[in-house]
Amino acid sequence: MKDFLSTSFFDLSSYRHATLFHPTNPVWSALNQIEPYLLSLKLGMIEVDIPDGVFLIDPHLVSIGKGSVIEPGAYIKGPCVIGENCIVRHGAYIRGNLITGNDCIIGHDTEVKNAIFLDHAYAAHFAYLGDSILGNRVNLGAGTKCANLRFNKKNIVVEFQGKKLDTGLRKFGAILGDDVQTGCNVVTNPGTLCGKGVVCYACMSVRGVIPAHSIVKNSVQQIIEPFKEDAT
Repeated sequence: MKDFLSTSFFDLSSYRHATLFHPTNPVWSALNQIEPYLLSLKLGMIEVDIPDGVFLIDPHLVSIGKGSVIEPGAYIKGPCVIGENCIVRHGAYIRGNLITGNDCIIGHDTEVKNAIFLDHAYAAHFAYLGDSILGNRVNLGAGTKCANLRFNKKNIVVEFQGKKLDTGLRKFGAILGDDVQTGCNVVTNPGTLCGKGVVCYACMSVRGVIPAHSIVKNSVQQIIEPFKEDAT
């Protein structure tokens, strides 16, 4: 399981919430730690002005760091911690159990639940992040969706080197290592793991374990040919 330790995906040396990640457990085990970790904190520390039009649900369970901007129309349900200098844009839908680092973006029409953002992680446009982890400097192209549930509702299984590893999780979206980038309208299948520096081209369906510093692209070529309109 050493290939799936958190250190294979993230630099946690400056992350405020690094204790979410057990040094010898697989990286996805952090997903089960989000809620108990949040409830162990002193929440309700909102260090920014909240404008009219923001929906704060259970504000005593919401903490927001200095310098962050929460735009009118955002929906934020606790428990959650949003770090310093973050942006939560109009129409963002935070359903609880969210932890972000600093300098993160949760964009318009982005839905997030039971997720972890490390520092400088961007989900800026029309994303879905359920039961997922974004590493440092991850950037999601517009419309990226991290699917988190199998059709048959069974546990998520990770296939690696000819073996199938039962994660024990019924809901598990994606783990995207530091500096991963996805193009517009990428969909990750449940239990996708991308190592550091992976780049996924637009409009891809991505699955499985993607080694660090790989490019994921399909083999279908775009063909452009001239045509003439029928004469009438």
